[in-house]
Amino acid sequence: MERLTDEDTGILKGTTLDVYRLLLTSSRPLGVREIQRQLNLSSPSVVQYHLEKLERAGLLRREKSNYVISKALLDNCVRISRFLIPRYLFYTIFAVALLLIQLILLKPVIPSREYFFSTAAIALLVLVFCYETVRVWLKRKL
Repeated sequence: MERLTDEDTGILKGTTLDVYRLLLTSSRPLGVREIQRQLNLSSPSVVQYHLEKLERAGLLRREKSNYVISKALLDNCVRISRFLIPRYLFYTIFAVALLLIQLILLKPVIPSREYFFSTAAIALLVLVFCYETVRVWLKRKL
């Protein structure tokens, strides 16, 4: 897994990004017509244009008449099997676990100012990570 470079972000936009993401999450190589159907594109030549753009950038390769990813670029995501999961989701789960531990296991008999402050800080972390997770999820249309 590699990070996106400035050159890659210029290529990976709009329909080209949709084609790349479809191939990235596919469990098998896909052909032009199959990509056209799954993305509801107007013609095979539109798909071919975007595939050639990705192939010139070295992000995919042709195997017989189908295409497969040759270089996986994941920005703020982790690929597990065929799923792209925002990296912030793991941070959110960790922060929620910390908050639950704070509220359930570490709750003092007489709450102090420090307890309220640490609980508020962890709750703020949960909110920030939730926001970032949703933002990445919606941006990438996972």
